[in-house]
Amino acid sequence: MGEIMQTVNIHDAKTNFSKLVDAAAGGEEIIIAKAGKPTAKLVPIEPARPTRAFGRLKGKLHIADDFDAPLPDDVLASFEGR
Repeated sequence: MGEIMQTVNIHDAKTNFSKLVDAAAGGEEIIIAKAGKPTAKLVPIEPARPTRAFGRLKGKLHIADDFDAPLPDDVLASFEGR
């Protein structure tokens, strides 16, 4: 995001607002200037990150008692390329 930055004066921004919003939605950052002085920035909105709900899978997963037991020698050998 924020790959291309262009500067437009406030009059052009009002005239082309819809196009500028579309450009911002596409990843551009647009600086809006008043009397040649940058005064505002139009930027894309970052997508909302999903919230984590701890315990959501409680009761839906089963982890074997020997989950962290050492691997058998033949399986370990194949991982190690022996």
